[in-house]
Amino acid sequence: MYRSDIVGSLLRPTYLKKAREDFAAGRLTDAEFKRIEDRAVDESVALHLRTGLDVLTDGEMRRYAFYGHMIDAIEAFDKLGGWSIPFRNEAGEEFSHPRPLVVSKMRRKRHMCAEEFTYLRARTEHPSKTTLLSAQQAAAYYDANKSSGAYPTVDAFLADLVDLLRDEVAELVRLGCTYIQVDSPQYAALIDANIREGYRQRGNDPDRLLDLSIEMDNAVISGHPNVVFGLHLCRGNNQSKFYASGDYAPIAKVFRQTKFQRFLLEFDDERSGGFEPLSHVPHDRTVVLGLISTKKATLETKDELKTRIRAAEKFVPLERLALSPQCGFASTLEGNLLTEADQEAKLRLVAETAREVWGEGRSSDSSKVKGKSV
Repeated sequence: MYRSDIVGSLLRPTYLKKAREDFAAGRLTDAEFKRIEDRAVDESVALHLRTGLDVLTDGEMRRYAFYGHMIDAIEAFDKLGGWSIPFRNEAGEEFSHPRPLVVSKMRRKRHMCAEEFTYLRARTEHPSKTTLLSAQQAAAYYDANKSSGAYPTVDAFLADLVDLLRDEVAELVRLGCTYIQVDSPQYAALIDANIREGYRQRGNDPDRLLDLSIEMDNAVISGHPNVVFGLHLCRGNNQSKFYASGDYAPIAKVFRQTKFQRFLLEFDDERSGGFEPLSHVPHDRTVVLGLISTKKATLETKDELKTRIRAAEKFVPLERLALSPQCGFASTLEGNLLTEADQEAKLRLVAETAREVWGEGRSSDSSKVKGKSV
C-alpha cells in the first residue's frame, strides 16, 4: 500500500527543454541528447527520494507530453494535425492545444515505455511505476475524414491500438514493472455536461463511449495478477489550465466495472465536485485523493488536507485511501505555472501528510540513487 503517490510528470529543467530544441534541429547527437535526458531523470529520482514519497516515476522527462511515448514510438501520427481542444482557467483565459492525428496504419518503431522503465529500475531500488496512455484517450486522435485512409472506422483504429497497448503492458511486466498507471483524462469529456451534449450533437452517445472505454481498459490490463494497475482521471492539465468540470457521478461505473486496483482522482478544487461518487468504489480498491494542486503555486496546509481526508472517509474507509497531487506538474513540455521550489514543497507536503495520517510508508531508503549520493 503506497500512501503517498505521484501522478507522473515533473517540471522539465530549462537545460532539458533547450536540449530537446537542439536535438530536433540537429545540433545534438543521439548520444549527447540521451546523456542530458539521463541527467534529468536522475534529478527526478533524487527529488522523489528527497521529499520522501512512497513511490516514484522518472518525471516523464523523455516525453514532450504525457502522451509523447505513444506518438514518438508508433509510426502513424501527425503530431499536431488533430482537432484542437480549448484549455482555460478561472479567469477566463483560454488557449487551444492541437492533438495528434492518426494518418497511417500504426507500426511500432520501438516500445513506448521500455527505455523509461529499465533506466529507472537501474537507478533506484525504491518502488516506482510507469505511466501509459489509455486507448480511450487516444481515441480522440481519430478523425472520420482525415484518418479514414488508414482506418475506415474508429473501431478498426481502436482494435489495433488495444493490441499495441496490451503488448506494451506485457513487455513492462516482463521487464519487472509491478505498478502501471493508465492515464485517461479524456474520461473527463464524459463528466462535463457541456461536452457530453457536444458528443450527442455529433451523433455519439457518451454512455456508449463510456462502456467501450471500460471494455478497452480491461482488455489492456487483464491477465497480470502480480501487477498493480492504477487509473488516473483528471479534467485536463496544460499550463495551469483545464478543459472540463463536474463530479465523477456520470462515470461512476468506471469504479465498479474496471479492473484497476487504484484510482488516482483529481479533487483539488470545486471543479471536481464532492466525494459522494466514491461510494461506488468496490471494497477491494484504493482511492488516491489528488488534493494538492499542481496548477497553483499556493501551498496547501496539512490541516486542510486532513480535513478533506476525513470528509472522504465518509465514503471510503481510511485504510483504502492514499494521497497525491491532483495531476502531473508538466503534462506538456511547457509545464504548469509553478517553480521547481513550489513543486518540491508540494511533494514534501504529500509525503509528510501521508505519514502523519497513516504512519510510516514504504520510503525505506530516501538518501541514495544507485551509484551516487543525493
